[in-house]
Amino acid sequence: MTSDTTPHDDLPRMGQGLFWQDLQVGQRWRTFRRTVTEADLVAFINATGMLEAIFIDADHAGGAIPGRPVPGALTYAFIEGFILQSMIQGTGLAMLELHQKILAPVLVGDSIEAVVEVTGVRPTSKGNRAVVSSLITVFNQRREPVMEYTAVRLLAGRTAT
Repeated sequence: MTSDTTPHDDLPRMGQGLFWQDLQVGQRWRTFRRTVTEADLVAFINATGMLEAIFIDADHAGGAIPGRPVPGALTYAFIEGFILQSMIQGTGLAMLELHQKILAPVLVGDSIEAVVEVTGVRPTSKGNRAVVSSLITVFNQRREPVMEYTAVRLLAGRTAT
């Protein structure tokens, strides 16, 4: 087996996100779906310190939500992980603004996915980046919306060759 030491800069990068020039208002994508597990909940509350009784006590009597609810921040983090791994990997420069609405609880055992719709693309004066707005709607396995948020991000553009 020989080792190829020549530069590979001309090869497309696997998993590369979209440049702002690839986007147009109205484009939509669906993320993968993921089931939220008890281990996810425990790891998240331990990492964040969100030690609220409804998250750490499976038999909490004072909870208004039946089942094992998870923090909205966990739902958001999972969906942003999908978006990062697919749409903005290597091209996302900054999250500029975020407006979020929690529409329904997500419970341990629920499977979540999202629809991402581009709602705005505004190139900056430099031209090598743009402000991209999107509406992200998160659904559970019953196709009920559980979260909706708008994200305004700074995305890189293609460099001139």
